Amino acid sequence: MRSLPYFCRGTVIRGFGRGSKELGIPTANFPDSVVEHLPADISTGIYYGWACVGNGDIYKMVMSIGWNPYYKNTKKSMETHVIHTFKEDFYGQILSVVMVGYIRPERSFNSLEALIAAINNDIEEAKVKLELPEHIKLKEDNFFTSAPSTSTSSTATPKTIMNGH
Repeated sequence: MRSLPYFCRGTVIRGFGRGSKELGIPTANFPDSVVEHLPADISTGIYYGWACVGNGDIYKMVMSIGWNPYYKNTKKSMETHVIHTFKEDFYGQILSVVMVGYIRPERSFNSLEALIAAINNDIEEAKVKLELPEHIKLKEDNFFTSAPSTSTSSTATPKTIMNGH
């Protein structure tokens, strides 16, 4: 995928409500405006990279892009799991991410337990791959230091920056 690394930013919106409650793996969802502007060569699947909420610290992340076949979604989504335990939700905050690499295509699973196991494997793979020097340097990119802390209002169109900073 020639578009990697891919930088994007948007306001965290409420998703399907499954990440924390059903999977035990909270996710931050991007609005449609970010999903719709993905480059054509960013296929559906699981990615890894770096994420920052507002002007906070930068953490490792994994991201699912697609229709979540297990749940048979009809709407394409970008769901980011930031590998960090936050004290509270951050709906309405600006999430900045750099997608560094691709882990696997999206697929369905025979059970919720199998899906959870696959997500946990993706998280572990991301942790290892992000320790590579070429990936660590992206954590220091000026894209993260230019991140706004919140959106202007909850009803405003989220501002996005795609592969430009």
